Amino acid sequence: MSLWDSVAGLEVKVDGYALERRESQTPSGWTRVTTTVVVEGEGATGQGEDVTYGADDHDHVPDGLMLAGTWSLDDISRRLDELELWDGDPENHTGQDHRRWAFESALFDLALRQNELSLGKAVGRQELPVRFVVSTRAAPDQWLEVEPQLEFKLDAETDWDRPLLQRLRGLDRVRVVDLKAYYRGTSVDLAPDPDLYRAIVEELPDVIIEDAWLEGGLRETLAGAEDRLSFDAPVHSLADLDGLPLQPHWLNIKPSRFGTVRRLFEAIEACEERGIHMYGGGQYELGPGRPQIQRLAGVFYPEGPNDVAPSAYNEGEPRAGLPQSPLPPREEPGL
Repeated sequence: MSLWDSVAGLEVKVDGYALERRESQTPSGWTRVTTTVVVEGEGATGQGEDVTYGADDHDHVPDGLMLAGTWSLDDISRRLDELELWDGDPENHTGQDHRRWAFESALFDLALRQNELSLGKAVGRQELPVRFVVSTRAAPDQWLEVEPQLEFKLDAETDWDRPLLQRLRGLDRVRVVDLKAYYRGTSVDLAPDPDLYRAIVEELPDVIIEDAWLEGGLRETLAGAEDRLSFDAPVHSLADLDGLPLQPHWLNIKPSRFGTVRRLFEAIEACEERGIHMYGGGQYELGPGRPQIQRLAGVFYPEGPNDVAPSAYNEGEPRAGLPQSPLPPREEPGL
């Protein structure tokens, strides 16, 4: 039985839903906005978080969709196919996936709670402690002064030189370097640079290299590091995974990118069948989305360098007293 088939028949009873907007000023100076979809039924509540990055797009989250009734999880997902969830830029397909995931995950969460099931029990798997890394664009030294055992996922920068990379190698705490080659028009864009790519390959020989550009001779620059290549931003479905220029050895799974539970589960199963190592990724969630991606990691890829650190790591300067890796599994029902 496929992962989706194991949950598609779950019954979910919906009375209605509400929206909760959250805002947080980030350490880098921009305001993060997310919207939580709160679905209620038979005294239970399910939640899902819309992590669309454009603040204005949270002004048009629909609040009057006709979702009330008794459904199977498969039927309510098909119902969402028929509804207009997005009133923003029609070319913003990533935003549309994020919006769909907010409703899908809320309904999935509600179905699990009403049936008194955790995610692991629903799919017949054991939830395990979750190893996590801390994602940052800054040097990790300040964090390591507070907690020497932390591991990191770093966004590469244009000014990285070999001495800096050698220093990072000496720390032996960097597990993933994100090259951000597939972002366009954002504050984190990083233009492909063959010299930077080669320096990272040579100076950080054990690090996973995420979202490298492979055209225009860049693939040759990465020669010898093929087993360390990972993808994130281009993959929203199994079709996207199949369409990559090579089969990666690693994949960053950001559930909200997949839009639906079915598409997420299809990609996870394909990775397992093909021997592709997975790790979880976050979207700067402010609400229930963060513990949900941690739980998904605990069920499907607990030992990966999961970029799912507790939200406290995104709030303020490095400090003692924060939860440490691995995160313990949860026992309560829900996603």
